[in-house]
This record gives sequence, C-alpha cells and structure tokens, in this order.
Amino acid sequence: MSATTSSHDRPRRRRPYAPRVPIEERREQLLDAALGVIVEDGYDRVSIDAIAKRAQVARSVVYGAFENLDALLGALLDRQQARAFARLLETIPDARNLSGPAVFGAEAVRRMGAMLREDPDTWRLILAPPGNMPAVVRDRVEADRQRFRRRVEAWIAHVQADRDAGPRLDPEILAHALVACAEHFGREALTDPGRFDAERLTGQVRLILGVLWPAG
Repeated sequence: MSATTSSHDRPRRRRPYAPRVPIEERREQLLDAALGVIVEDGYDRVSIDAIAKRAQVARSVVYGAFENLDALLGALLDRQQARAFARLLETIPDARNLSGPAVFGAEAVRRMGAMLREDPDTWRLILAPPGNMPAVVRDRVEADRQRFRRRVEAWIAHVQADRDAGPRLDPEILAHALVACAEHFGREALTDPGRFDAERLTGQVRLILGVLWPAG
C-alpha cells in the first residue's frame, strides 16, 4: 500500500525570481517582453500574465514598473512609434550628396532594407500586424504614414522645381504610390525575405525613376 503524499510533502513551484535592476532597465525589459508577445500571439493575447511569463518575472514585478496593462501598452506604443519614425526618416538620403532622383531612390531602398533587417519586430507590427490591431495603434500608424508621405511629396515637388523639361507629375499622387509600393515590398521582405533581393529592387527603382526624371 503506497503512502499518501500530503500537500506539505509536495515540492512547491517556485515563483520567478527577478533580480533587482534599475527601474528604467526593468521597464525596457517588460516592454520588450510585451512586444514579443504581440508579435508571436497577436494583440488579443497580450496580458500582464503573458508579459510576466515571457520576461520570467512575477506579476508583482510588472505592476511595480507599470500601473496597469494600459499604461504598459501606452509606453510600448510611444517607444515603438518614436523608434520607427526616427528610423524611417534616416532612410531618406541627403539629396545634395546624390546625383539625381534615380540614385536617391535606390539609396533610400537600400536603407529601408537595412532598417527592416535591424528591427523586424517593430516593422511587423506596422506592416503586417498580428491579430486585431487596436484603434489607437492603427490611428498612430496612419498619422505617421501621412507624415512620411508629406516628406516624400515635398521631395518630389523639389525635384520637379529643379527641372525645366519633362512631364509634370502630381507630387501628392506619386507620393501615395511610392509609399504604398515601399510598404508592399517591406511586407514581402518580412514574410518572404528571399523573394526579392536588394540588388534587383534597387535596380528597378533606378530604372523607373530614371524614366520619370531622365538625367541631363
């Protein structure tokens, strides 16, 4: 006859131990964990429990860094939005150092490819969001998309102002087309990275922009 094991004899499941770290470092760790949960499981599955599990800390550690889930997700949105837009602006070369729109466009495509490789999770949330994207996130993404389109539109207008001949293109319409095209190939780079290599894309950008704005 086997002996009955009492609750006192069973090994207790140890709670995750979180060593003390500076609060800003802890917050960054938890924001990274939340980002990982969203990328892998979608917005619908993000919770304090899921974030704590991924960060390997107790729920109390999460609540010690953020008042609640809304505060944590708000901080994550602020961080990722600032990172993404700043990085996006870095993809726009200085036109003064490049010889014409075709070279400018090819360099922008090269920089965008590097941007996607360096921080794929951020761009998956923007270009291929998992699950149901909350309205507040969708609104911010669209606001940044509009800000970037206006910069592209201003660049197109500047290029046309420097040219005396050739077709007069509508900067606003062309900016919408170029940004939509960039987003499409950005999604392809994230979901099927081997389909279009960088050399092929930059070569086509040079060709297309060269036709729109011939050199000379």
